Amino acid sequence: MNPAALAAAFAVGLVVAVVAFVVAITYNDVVALARRIDKAWANIAVVLQQRHDQLPMLVDAVRGVMTFERDVLTEVTAARAAYSPAAPIPVQAATSEATTRAIRTLFATVERYPELKSAANVLALQEEIERLESMIADRRELYNDQVYRYDARIGQIPANLLASLFGWQPRAFFAAEPGAAVRPAGLVDS
Repeated sequence: MNPAALAAAFAVGLVVAVVAFVVAITYNDVVALARRIDKAWANIAVVLQQRHDQLPMLVDAVRGVMTFERDVLTEVTAARAAYSPAAPIPVQAATSEATTRAIRTLFATVERYPELKSAANVLALQEEIERLESMIADRRELYNDQVYRYDARIGQIPANLLASLFGWQPRAFFAAEPGAAVRPAGLVDS
């Protein structure tokens, strides 16, 4: 082999090695981000299920006293019934938001009933659901951050060149209405 052919073969080999390295690094980065999204969603799903399991106990605890507030109880029950862990994330986000609104309405209604406000079981259930709502908000933030990182990464060079090859698609955010967080009992805006 002549030296020019040897140099050309070396140059081609070097370019192939660099391209393979960049593809491997990019692939690993995007896969790691996708796994973080999946983990963050699994953490949200756990809390959504816990809230789903707690709601019937709260409704049962207040049902007898709140005989004139059937609409509120029906709204909470309907929101709970709409929950489906197999639904796409945007659907689960909308269902979660509807459930949060129903819970806020229920908590506001409970405030009008002194016998409920002072009942230990209602207070304990209310505190537990408020804790779960807070956890959902925190985990939603982490999930959305991971989705943002993933979506940004697959939109950048060289990942955007590889996206169609590997089937990378933007992920859906777990959206919530502004101010959707449930305020823990006793907190007042200053």
